[in-house]
Amino acid sequence: MKTIGGQIEERGFWGSKVEFILAVAGNVVGLGNVWRFPYLCYKYGGGAFLVPYLVFAATCGVPLFLLESVMGQYTQEGGITCWRRLCPLAEGIGYAGQVIQVYGCMYLHVILAWALFYFIFSFSSQLPWASCDNVWNTDKCVNLAADNLTRNWTTSISSTSAATEFWERRVLALSGGIEEVGKINWEILLCLIAMWIVCYFCIWKGVKSMGKVVYLTAILPYVMLLVLLVRGLTLPGALQGVVFYLYPQTSLLFDPQVWMEAGSQIVFSYSLSLGTLTVLSSYNRYNNNCYRDCFWLCLLNSGTSLVAGFAVFSVLGFMALKQGVPIEEVAESGPGLAFIAYPQAVAMMPFPQLWAVCFFIMIILLGIDTHFFSMECIITSVTDLFPTVLRRTGRREIFLLLFCLFCFAGQLFLVTEGGMYIFQLFDTYACSGACLLFLCIFESLAMGWIFGAERMFDAIEDMTSSLPNYMFILCWKYLTPLGSLVCFVFSLVEYQPLTFNRTYVYPDWAYALAWLLALSSILLVPGWVIGRMLAGKGSLKQRWLQLCNPDTNLPLTNKERAGKKKNDLTTQMNEFVSLTAEEHENEH
Repeated sequence: MKTIGGQIEERGFWGSKVEFILAVAGNVVGLGNVWRFPYLCYKYGGGAFLVPYLVFAATCGVPLFLLESVMGQYTQEGGITCWRRLCPLAEGIGYAGQVIQVYGCMYLHVILAWALFYFIFSFSSQLPWASCDNVWNTDKCVNLAADNLTRNWTTSISSTSAATEFWERRVLALSGGIEEVGKINWEILLCLIAMWIVCYFCIWKGVKSMGKVVYLTAILPYVMLLVLLVRGLTLPGALQGVVFYLYPQTSLLFDPQVWMEAGSQIVFSYSLSLGTLTVLSSYNRYNNNCYRDCFWLCLLNSGTSLVAGFAVFSVLGFMALKQGVPIEEVAESGPGLAFIAYPQAVAMMPFPQLWAVCFFIMIILLGIDTHFFSMECIITSVTDLFPTVLRRTGRREIFLLLFCLFCFAGQLFLVTEGGMYIFQLFDTYACSGACLLFLCIFESLAMGWIFGAERMFDAIEDMTSSLPNYMFILCWKYLTPLGSLVCFVFSLVEYQPLTFNRTYVYPDWAYALAWLLALSSILLVPGWVIGRMLAGKGSLKQRWLQLCNPDTNLPLTNKERAGKKKNDLTTQMNEFVSLTAEEHENEH
């Protein structure tokens, strides 16, 4: 619908409840569920890792997931303006989340280009990462998929697998360091352009187009994951892989690093502090039961992570058996799993092209919906800041196009020969767990203490007509900020400078750039408070109180309406008594 002479468009709502559920599921279930959680689980105690993971899920993940969902549905605003209405003092949190989202859009999109490149090569008669007969291979190449492979190749430090050489020499064309930017890989650049075009048309009409696309991008990855899970569990060596994945090492529960990694994984996996949940929930009707949705979506997210571990480690167990090596020697995390370890394992299976196609379809779809929802978060948040300008007919599409071109221009360095070194800087610093944990601390403090956990509790009850658990008040005010603070401090204490492939050390200027990227987001939180306090009028106390007061036009809850009605009656009664007394006095 359009108003004001057909010039300004209404914000809109989801077409159905299913669209919202699929959208949030597509956003929170991403690549980290497949390539980060299983690796962390095996590395930090197997089944024992689930203890700190579930503790942080209960005290930080679910409470913040619910909080951000409620913030969006209650205010019907994006990731910045919701803070302006609820707690103007903390509006910097919204800006910081959008900065991190921009960084994510700039570097994570390259993963989709790599996956598309692998997907195209998966239709080759012989998988190029399963052979050492290609022009990019060296004399040190070893074809691990060969039936007559002697199994003592691992004793030679200089040997490299065919899959590793395809990744480093064909896909990345890796240079000697970040100082050697080198040439642009035009094939990856074309894949990058193709993925940008797909993402653009997925969200160019906003909630209308997104609501239809999610039926494909959110459901099909589960089909592919189920196919790969069944295939993996039927392979020889799968049982050893699964046991290795979940075998509990309870002694590691006393290692603080394990708890810190569990907390960081929850923040990443639940997509917290970035504003995406707020934006997606802002397209709900006011009376949607976000309380119930929160539990089901969090359960789906964590359950997917656990199941993905079975799919991954069953295949890694098979690969370890074929190579005759321990599983820890083939276990990888991040891009190493998606583009080296798993393709290498696929090359050892019958019909490798089929399983490669299934795997990279899953990787592309897991990444693409997370990515275009990050884009939508930024577009919606900025549009809500300037509604009279950007909600005019056709301007959303133009703004989205300009944003895509801006991110694409910033990505050109990432598709060069030195691009992987820059990618690691973005991944480790600009979008790090420490940055997100910092925002979690102040998000829970602002909403728990300044806006009021009790008031948010009443808003949930008013919207859902159900009484939430009082445990959430305890979490928002105490447990969530405390847990996030402990993880944040420990991540700083245990900080180690980034290296690439455990050997390459970045130059000092690269570390300085990396810290600048990290600080560019988190400093917006205190910077916003200082700026608004300096720009305000009145005494410091008056300025502080003004910035802590929410918008007076927020929807009134049932308790607030009852209190307002009571106050009105009291006022009317006092006025009546005063008038009666005055008339009586005049009579005398």
